[in-house]
Amino acid sequence: MNIILVMRGALTALWSAACLVATPALAITFGELDGNANPNVGALLVKDPYPDGPLYLICSGTLISPTVFLTAAHCVSWMPGEGIPADQVFVTFDSVFTNVSKTFQGTYHVNPKYRSNIVYKDDVAVVVFNKSIRRITPATLPPAGFLDALNVQGLLKDEQFVTVGYGDVLEDKTKGLQTSYFDGVRRNTNGTFSALTDDWLKISINPSLDDGGTCYGDSGGPHMLNGMVVSITATGDVPCRATDATFRIDTDWVLAFLEQFVTPP
Repeated sequence: MNIILVMRGALTALWSAACLVATPALAITFGELDGNANPNVGALLVKDPYPDGPLYLICSGTLISPTVFLTAAHCVSWMPGEGIPADQVFVTFDSVFTNVSKTFQGTYHVNPKYRSNIVYKDDVAVVVFNKSIRRITPATLPPAGFLDALNVQGLLKDEQFVTVGYGDVLEDKTKGLQTSYFDGVRRNTNGTFSALTDDWLKISINPSLDDGGTCYGDSGGPHMLNGMVVSITATGDVPCRATDATFRIDTDWVLAFLEQFVTPP
C-alpha cells in the first residue's frame, strides 16, 4: 500500500469539505524530536477514497488500551452523518511516518454528543483496532475532576504540559507560518498552564515565553501531565503562537463515553 506524507491544504475532494469546518493541526511548534520518548503517541491515517489509494496523515492521538486509540472527533467526522468510512482509518506508532511504516487498521467511534458547529464541543473519538497492539504501553487516563482538584489547590499555576504530535514544524520565532515545513516526524514540546474551564484546558504556546505547542494538523494529540493524558488538541489561534485550546479528558461526560471502550480510573 502506498503512503503519502500530507502537506498543508485540502488533500483530495474528500477532504476539502472537511477543511471548511474543521482545522486539524499539522505541527509541533518550537519542540524537539520525540524519538522513543512517547511511543504510545501515533499518527492517524486515512485512505484515499480511490481503490488502492495511498494513506494520508491527518491527525495524532494516543494509545489508551491495547485496542483503543484516543483522538479528536473532528479528525474523522466534520458534520453529523458525514465523514470518512468508519473502518478506513489506520494508525502508525513509528516515530517517523514513511512508506514502510507499520500500520494498524481500526474502526472509529465518535462521541454521539459531538457537533462540529459548536466550537468542537465534545470533540473526542476513539479508534478500536482489529487486533491488540503489542509492545507499546498504553498511556493512562485521569480520574474525573483531576484538573479541577489541582486548580482548586493552586497547583496548576505555572504547570508545564507535554504536547506530542506529528506534522508541520515551526522553529523560527521571528517569522510566521511561511517558515513551517512537514516531515512526518513525531515531536514533543512543553506549554505552560493558562486557564481552565468546564470543557477546556488552555495552554500558553508563546515562544517569547519559551513555550511551544501545536499548529495545523496535531489535532487529537495528547497534552500530558506526569505521563497522564489530561486533554487533547482541538483548536487554537490562527498563527499558532499564543494559546492551545485543548479539550479536557477528565470530565464525567468524556469519561462516560470512553468507558464504553476502556475502563476509566
